[in-house]
Amino acid sequence: QVQLVESGGGLVQPGGSLRLSCAASGSGFSINVMGWYRQAPGKQRELVATITSDSRPTYADSVKGRFTISRENAKNTVYLQMNSLKPEDTAVYYCNVDYGGRWWRKESWGQGTQVTVSA
Repeated sequence: QVQLVESGGGLVQPGGSLRLSCAASGSGFSINVMGWYRQAPGKQRELVATITSDSRPTYADSVKGRFTISRENAKNTVYLQMNSLKPEDTAVYYCNVDYGGRWWRKESWGQGTQVTVSA
């Protein structure tokens, strides 16, 4: 079972930056796609960005050009660098990891970290 620990959320002014981190721990599996999702109050959880094991990223249109996802495979860690933050980026951000072995796959979610963009 993968354990995920997120960090890096907080309060920031519009136009500011934050960097989220998510470290995965455990053994006996390979980590495949890692990603970030977010959920604003009263809204459904939505995809922000994902990154494959060979570091190919995808982004939601709403964050393209402002957010950058990256990963360090040696540390089983995924990052989300968020620049030019807007009030509409305010949400709880969740890390998601797809992992498994040769014949099985599972996914795990982090506990969530609050990001608030406000003046």
